[in-house]
Formats: sequence, C-alpha cells, structure tokens
Amino acid sequence: MAEFFRKRQILIPLFFLSFLGLISALLLLFWHIWIGVIVALLFAIVLIIGWQMEKRIYEETEKHIETLSFRMKHVGEEAFLELPIGILIVNKQWKIDWANPYMSRELECDSLIGEDLFKLSDEFHLLVQQEDNKDQIISLSGKKFKVFYKHQEKLLYFFDITEQTEIETLYNSDRSVILVLFIDNYDELAQGMDDQTRSQLNSLVTSLVNNWGAGYGIYIKRISSDRFIAVLNESILLELEKTKFAILDDIREATSKLNLALTLSIGVGAGSSSLVELGQLAQSSLDLALGRGGDQVAIKQPSGKVKFFGGKTNPAEKRNRVRARVISHALRDLIQDSDQVFVMGHKLPDMDAIGASVGVRKMAEMNQINGYVIVNFDELDQSVTRLMEEVKSKPQLFERFISPEEALSKLTDRTLLVVVDTHKPSMVIDEKLLNRAEKVVVIDHHRRGEEFISNTMLVYMEPYASSTAELVTELLEYQPKHDKISMLEATAMLAGIIVDTKSFSLRTGSRTFEAASYLRTNGADTVLVQRLLKEDIDTYIERSKIVQTVEFFREGIAIGHGEETNPYSQVLIAQTADILLTMKGVSASFVVARKDNGDVGISARSLGDINVQLIMEKLGGGGHLTNAACQIKEGMIDSAIEQLKLAIIEIVEGGQPT
Repeated sequence: MAEFFRKRQILIPLFFLSFLGLISALLLLFWHIWIGVIVALLFAIVLIIGWQMEKRIYEETEKHIETLSFRMKHVGEEAFLELPIGILIVNKQWKIDWANPYMSRELECDSLIGEDLFKLSDEFHLLVQQEDNKDQIISLSGKKFKVFYKHQEKLLYFFDITEQTEIETLYNSDRSVILVLFIDNYDELAQGMDDQTRSQLNSLVTSLVNNWGAGYGIYIKRISSDRFIAVLNESILLELEKTKFAILDDIREATSKLNLALTLSIGVGAGSSSLVELGQLAQSSLDLALGRGGDQVAIKQPSGKVKFFGGKTNPAEKRNRVRARVISHALRDLIQDSDQVFVMGHKLPDMDAIGASVGVRKMAEMNQINGYVIVNFDELDQSVTRLMEEVKSKPQLFERFISPEEALSKLTDRTLLVVVDTHKPSMVIDEKLLNRAEKVVVIDHHRRGEEFISNTMLVYMEPYASSTAELVTELLEYQPKHDKISMLEATAMLAGIIVDTKSFSLRTGSRTFEAASYLRTNGADTVLVQRLLKEDIDTYIERSKIVQTVEFFREGIAIGHGEETNPYSQVLIAQTADILLTMKGVSASFVVARKDNGDVGISARSLGDINVQLIMEKLGGGGHLTNAACQIKEGMIDSAIEQLKLAIIEIVEGGQPT
C-alpha cells in the first residue's frame, strides 16, 4: 500500500478543526451559558461522527486495496500461465530453466526443463547473437513463431504467427504476374518464307505456347506475329520455376526439326499489386533477357532483384546490318553535337577494350571532333603495353591517350563519354568520370547483367558479336570518310577480334570475318598482331604450373588453381583457362588464382554445353555463355574453389539460377 495513504494525513486538519471547535465552545459559554452548551454538544456529536467516518473509510479502503492487490496478483499469475504467449527462461549453458504451460502444450512436451535450446531449432543460434528487441521467425513443431529474445534476463517470448503466415502465403500466391513472350529472330526467319511455311510456323509456335499455358492454367493471348502476353498468379510462377520454363526447350527442339533456329525469350513482372508496374517490370525483364542473347527467362521484382532461367544456347547471329547502320548514324549525331569525345573501357583493359576504344576515337576524328582514349598507364597487360609502345612511335595518336585525372579536368557538359567492352559501372576505369558525364553511350558484346550503367543516351549491346572491336568496326563503315583508318588503328582493332575469338575459333560468325576483312583492307598488319600477342617464357612456365594442378570435378569440368601466395595477372589466368579448354575431355574449364590486387580471380571457359556465365553470376561475376569471369574479395583460394563447386552443382546439376 502507498506510504502517503498509511500516514492518514487527513487527520491533521481534523485535529485543528477539533481544537478550533473546543475554543469556540468555551468562548460561547462565557458569553451565554445555554447557547454555549448547545453548540458544544452539537460540535461534539459532529466531531465524533467525523472521526468514526474517517476511521471506517480508511479501514474499508485498506481492505479494498488488499483485496484488489490479491486479485491482481492472482490474475497476473493466471495470465502469465494461461495467455497464448510462449515463455522460456534459459541459463548460461542455453538449457531451459523454466517454460510456461502454453509453450509445453505447443511443443507437445510434458516438460521442457533441462532441454537444450539449440536442439529445438538451430535457428536460435542466430537469434541469441542479435541485440535486444530483435525478432526472428522460427519454425517449431510445424508452426511458425515470432520470437523475441531478452539478453539480460535470458528470456524468450514466442508468438504464434502460423495463421498469419498462411494468410500471407495465400495472398502472395494469388498475386498477379504478367509475362511477355517474344519469339527471337522471327522477323529474320519469316522474311524468306512463303505464306504456307510461315503459316505452319505460326501455327506450330502458337499451339506449343497455348498448350503449355493450358497445362498450368495460364491465360495467353498472341498480340503480334512475334509476341504473346500471359497472365497468371505467383503460385503458377513457382511451378514454372521448378520446371525451369520447359517451354524454352520445347520451342527450340520443335523448330529445330524444321531446320529453323527459333527460340523464345520471356520477361516476367512479379511482386507488385499494381498492374501498371507489373507490365513495366515484364517489359524491362524482356529487354534484359534479349540483352543477354535471348532464349531465356528474366524475372524481375520491384526491389530490382532478377532471376534468370535458360540461356543454354549461344545467341544467334543477326545477319541484318540495318541496326548497325542506324546505331552508327545515331552515334554520329551524338558525336557531332559534342565538343569532345572520351572513350573508356574496363579496368585492366585487354586488347578488345583498347582496340574498340581506338576505333571509337577514330569515329570522333572522322566527324572532325577531338577524341581521347582514357587509360590507366599503370594497369596494362603485356600485349597492351606492346601496343602502347607502337602508339608512342605515332606522336599524333599517342597524345590522344590520356589518364582519368586528365580526363576529369577536361570534362565539360557537352563531352560525350563512350564506354566500351563493359556495361557495369563498377568495372569501368574511372567510375567518378562516369558519374560526372552528362552524355553517355555504351557499346558492348557481353550478355547484360543486373548491374547496368544508367541514364545512357544510346546503348548498342549485341551478345552475338565476337567482340566489341567487331561491333565498332561495323559502326566505322557507316561514318563519314573525312579521314582514313591508319594501319596501327586497324591492327589494334583486329588484335581485339583475334584475342576474343581465340584466333577465330570461338564465337565467330560470318560478320566477324567481314569485320576482319574490312580491317585487313584498311591496312591491318597480321604480323604485328602476332608480335603484340607474343608471350615470354616465364609466363608460359607459370601457366604450365597451374595446368599441373588440374582436377576433374565432374565429367568434362576441369578446375585448376594457382599458388595461394603467388599473384597472377588476369590475362594469365584467362589464358590458362583457354588452354585447358583445348585439352581432350574438357568441355568447361575454370582457373582460380590470386590476382595482382589481392582478390581471388576465376576465369571460366566452355565449349557451349555448359553456361559458364550463369555459374560466374552466382559468384558475382558475368560474361558470355562460353567465356566468363568473376573475382572474390578477401578470400582464400581453397574457399573460392568450394564456392565454385557449389555454384557448378546448382547450375549444372539442376539448381535454380539467379
């Protein structure tokens, strides 16, 4: 009971009133005896009643409070034991010291006392490492609980959210999903067909797609000759993910029997309640799938997270050069509207990046605009260093190669920045320059990844191309002929094509040879190319040491690695992967080694049966179906190899790609 109530401070004014009443009665007795007696009697009666009432009220109040306190204590104990909230108290050894009856009932145990907390669920390990007031959802006995842990008291509260979770799952599974299906290469293939053949092809594709949709309860409508739109819910989408979108293989196999290289690309919009946003996500996903070469599915969430399925085949070469001419004219207009042109490749540029940069700089010169190639002279491999030695003999050309710092000082609002051989902001030579440039163009031949340069004025990405140098060579053919390509410039671009195609043996199409022919016609020196690409004895020996470490992880999959303490150049790692691919019985090769910057680099190569791009994307990298790479920061080579093996298992042996 409160202290102020026990002191009964109301007695103080009662004492004063009694004293004043007594004085008043005495004074009245001296003035008039009978009046004084009457007043004194009345005052005494009132005073006695008042004192008795105060005592009775105090006693009744005290009794009420004591009764209420007892009831509250009883109710508190009842609530503590009977409320549908689980409570566990654990000791320092994570043994359960006490559990309320509700928790014992939920876990169907007579007694939880003495049980090891972590035997109930391994998920408690993560929870007890968090700060106070952090909750975690843990599954116990087939139910879902939201669990709060109090560090100081070693106390855990459990709230049953099984029904809430089921409702959320039901809601999520019923959310709408929009698919946009696009028939790759339809226009190119249909151009040379007669009406009957085209009609048969349309009927075949429509029948396959509609039957596929009917099997899953999907509404599908063909909206143009090469495009379908489909509406479904997320539970159906989950089923499609489990089958890896088998419609891709069905379309490819059915059309191949007709000797037609027809494939399907699908863009999926999911994870939003807005139909408008779903449509935008579906179209964005389709653009991403097509940017990666087609024959695959891209699923994009509002958070930006993307999952990919398919992509098992090399992108078909586009024989129509109309797009190259359109892009070349658009780039010409952008160049002419600029005061200068900067060209920048990726970090540690190879011959393809340098060759493409030289070609774009030449475009600027053809349009009578100053062009500059941005290079970090401290980060060049041997072949590029030899090329730069040749460039130094041409002072007019060499002065067009500048450092990132010099480029930043020259940058203006009208400067056009062209990024070649990469589309990832984190991969460019100087990201600060990229962020400050107002006008940006991207030219690349890699399959598009999640990370992409934003706010570009023009994007020319063709994953079918052998190299960026090939794309730039085609663009050069449609530029004004104010200035002829020099022998050294043509040689640099040809070297880029030769390096990326492994001397025209991989990813080589008819347009690759056309581009090489154009460069040879303009004076490209094949002997100089061979001299630029020569290697020294020490490099050959280092590469041989890595080859000696090769193990076969699965049939046809070779993995080699360098020494933990020995740094290797990215070029050497890539060359070793190329050499392994030429060995008998090897269909995919991976080389893991410590790079010069301290990171662990992985180069991956494939003959096409295994999509090494998806494997490298699992580890944060990217590239092509047959040529990809990644780097792992602050890791050990053994750990990187284990991560690589897990990625191979997930992608090659039926895991879900991301």
